[in-house]
Amino acid sequence: MTASEARYDVFQAVADPTRRKILKLLADKEMPIASITEKFPITRTAVNKHLFVLSEAGLVSSKKIGRETRYALQPEPLQELQEWLSFFELYWDNKLSALKHFVEDDD
Repeated sequence: MTASEARYDVFQAVADPTRRKILKLLADKEMPIASITEKFPITRTAVNKHLFVLSEAGLVSSKKIGRETRYALQPEPLQELQEWLSFFELYWDNKLSALKHFVEDDD
């Protein structure tokens, strides 16, 4: 699936704090939905909807093992976020440097 075919983009997918927590959970290992649901105060249906958005954005893959579906992080689309944020690092660095000079200036 290409970015233009995705129903949700990476930015939409990570905008929700629950989806960000799900991504962190899946960073270490693949997990079935039951194990993911245990970590949240929401229903399995709600977790499933979040997994759908993450999957549509290409951030999560799923595979069937017997009767269970396991989900795994697909970090490659996060590179788009990194590239976008790195563009603004120059501005952050410049502002922090200006603040440092302002604070340290004796005048």
